[in-house]
This record gives sequence, structure tokens and C-alpha cells, in this order.
Amino acid sequence: MKNIRVIPCLDIKEGRVVKGVKFVDLKDARDPVEAARAYCQQGADELVFLDIFATVENRKTRLEWVKKVRSVVDVPFAVGGGISSIEDMEALKAIGVDKVSINTAAVNNPSLIEEASLRFGSSSLVVAIDGRKNPAGSGLPRLEVVVKSGEHASGLDIVEWAKKAELLGAGEILLTSKDADGTRDGYDIEMTRAVAEAVKIPVTASGGAGTLEHMYEAVAEGRASAVLAASVFHFGIIGIGEVKKYLKARGIAVNS
Repeated sequence: MKNIRVIPCLDIKEGRVVKGVKFVDLKDARDPVEAARAYCQQGADELVFLDIFATVENRKTRLEWVKKVRSVVDVPFAVGGGISSIEDMEALKAIGVDKVSINTAAVNNPSLIEEASLRFGSSSLVVAIDGRKNPAGSGLPRLEVVVKSGEHASGLDIVEWAKKAELLGAGEILLTSKDADGTRDGYDIEMTRAVAEAVKIPVTASGGAGTLEHMYEAVAEGRASAVLAASVFHFGIIGIGEVKKYLKARGIAVNS
């Protein structure tokens, strides 16, 4: 098994890093350039930048925001939000983005996954999946894909969608539990493991990290290949170095 990656996430609104709970009640966290620089110095394995209102506002990713952050990043850099075409991806690749992350656009147009994989290679393509749990007897999938920043239900089963994304050429899955997001109560292990065991590509666990133990559980029980977190890093609750030291002490291989 490859070394587990530790990934900070920058959710961007109006040019600032923000963080909420279950995709709402967003609060200002910090300046994105300062955050990106600090996380790289602290040993982040990758950095994810999400322009979280681009799709909801029917606009493209704000390239000027991406450029500012990219200028201080020296680790693999993934960007998502408002990406709906090969042209959008080319614009991001032209300014040095290593990976593009598509979510709603992939659900609306699955062939975009195949096109992007052929054009840029699967290693450059992340399919982000936001999910929620539905109660038994609801007539809906137990684990359901939600789109447009979690505002709309898709009716798609998360596991089936992840398998299809892999088949079409996705290089990895970024899986976020809307129910757990920002709660710091722990990742959705059931959801993470269900997807990780259904596909062969790496799955990043996202949504709910609050303790070092949560991150260990995402790997040991959820079978995640990477752990992504936001608020615990932004507000200084846990440091990236702490995560790596803890995981290593528990027998999980990490990058130094």
C-alpha cells in the first residue's frame, strides 16, 4: 500500500478561506495564500482548493484566486469548483494546476470524465463525490450523491457512481460526507469503506475530522488512501506534523 497522504483543503468564498458545518453557516477562517504557504511548510502532501460557490453561482473558477495560491504551493495542487468543460481544465492546467476536480459537472455529463482522462491522463483527474445518508424505507439510496454544494439530491447511489467514475477514467475519488462535514465528530466510515472497497483507485476521506483518532479510523477502518481536513488545520486544533507522527506511531506509512 502506498503512503497515506495528509491533505488540507481550502474552501474558498469571495477570495477567503471559509468553513461551515454540513455545507452551511460558513465562517471566515484565514487568507488562502497565507494558509497554503503554511501548510506546505508543515508537510502537507497535497493541497486542495475548492471554489465552493462557483457552480451554485453558475460561473467558472476564479482563476485570479487560483493563481495567487498556486504561486506559493510546492506540492501537488488540485482545484475544483465551476469546472464543466475541457476548456475550463486547460485554463487551470495552463497556470500550473496539477489536478482538476469535477463534481456536479461529472454527474450531469459523465462523458466529461472520459474526455478529461483521455486529454490529461487519469492521474490529473479527481472525481469529487458529496454524499448523504438516507433513512431506511425512504425509497432513496442508503448512500446518495448530492450535487451543487450539497443543495440537490441526485438519486444516484454513491458506490455505483464511484464505480462508474472509475470505469470512465477517474484517477481518484474525493469523498465528502455532507452529514459529517464540519462537525468534527469523525469521518463517515461506512461511506468511506463502501467506496474504497468498491474501486481500485485511491479514495480520499473528507468531512468530519476532529481528532487524530478520526484520521487513523479513516485509514484503518475506512480503507482511505488519504485524509483531507479543513477546520482542524485552519483553527490550529491539529497540525499536519501531528497527524503524520500519530499515524506513523499506529503503524500507518506516511511521507516524512
